[in-house]
Amino acid sequence: MALRQMPRGARRMTHLGCAAAVLAGVLGMAPPSRAVPDRDEGVLVVRPGESIQRAVDAARPGDTVVLLPGVYRESVRINKSHLMLRGTDGRTVLAPPTAQAAPACNAAGDGICLTGAPGGPLTDVHLRSLTVEGFRRNGIWASGTEGLTIHHVAARHNGQWGIGVEKSVHSALRDNLATENGDAGIFLANAAEEEAPGLDTRGTLVLENRLDGNRIGITARRVRNLLIAHNTVLGNCGGVFVVGDENRPAGGALTVRDNEVSGNNKFCPATKRLPFLQGIGVVLTGVEDTLVQHNLVRDNIGKSPQSGGVVLFRSFVKAANHRNLIRDNVVLRNAPADLVNDDPAGQGNVFVHNTCRTSRPPGLCQ
Repeated sequence: MALRQMPRGARRMTHLGCAAAVLAGVLGMAPPSRAVPDRDEGVLVVRPGESIQRAVDAARPGDTVVLLPGVYRESVRINKSHLMLRGTDGRTVLAPPTAQAAPACNAAGDGICLTGAPGGPLTDVHLRSLTVEGFRRNGIWASGTEGLTIHHVAARHNGQWGIGVEKSVHSALRDNLATENGDAGIFLANAAEEEAPGLDTRGTLVLENRLDGNRIGITARRVRNLLIAHNTVLGNCGGVFVVGDENRPAGGALTVRDNEVSGNNKFCPATKRLPFLQGIGVVLTGVEDTLVQHNLVRDNIGKSPQSGGVVLFRSFVKAANHRNLIRDNVVLRNAPADLVNDDPAGQGNVFVHNTCRTSRPPGLCQ
């Protein structure tokens, strides 16, 4: 069924009401084997057994693709702007396709991949209420986007990152769950596979996510101007990593506040990039002008080089930390210490008004 395209303003209706109206109107209109998705007033509805990719390819700017509850063995490529892909109450699951299924971005091992064109970013794409699990590489991978939002998505048991975003600005990652992924639950970078200066993300938000059982909860690598706040980071090998290097500008100029980072004591063996990880709360390494404030960091216990509550660590490429402020945090029962400054080359780093009991060197708990 093809209806005329709605005016752009009308299609910007409240998505919950839109999805509910569509579901009420189209259930039963076509059998599950229908190849072409239904379109009704700017919404395309996909049922288990139908192709998500076909619906995405058929969507017009401003459309919403609604996935009814069920398991979809498919990977999906999104390369058009102004689109929403949403599941139904989190009961929509994307899993790796069978060997016979035509790959979209599954050749790289990703569940959903979003890629901007060389001429400009992929703009105003929204992912909501989905589960993406079991993919060889990343649950969701985004590169070259602007205004990307990922909300209420579960990314679990993926080989590398649960949600990975590079070369992107104005992103909002909110109220997601990332568990048991091979590397970071949420990974943000200027560029994942190349050397580059720190990227100004222009206000990217990482808010109210839960990261549990990953190698690292959140990694912010060579990025600037973003907020990491109100996240719950538990049971990973490492909690929050803010990473820079010798490139200029360095990573940093960002805020980590009001997070709970506790009990990240899972053991992860060494890789080519990092030594073994265990008992790591919040680490700043090779970054500048970062504020770590009002966090609860407790019970992170380990013997890795970066273990401890809040740790300043000189990077493995010898880039020092400069002008970082760690204040007004509750940092307790971490080992080898609650506060650690293991960066003698760093300048202008300040620890003040933190509630803690142990530090290396002594005297940081004041």
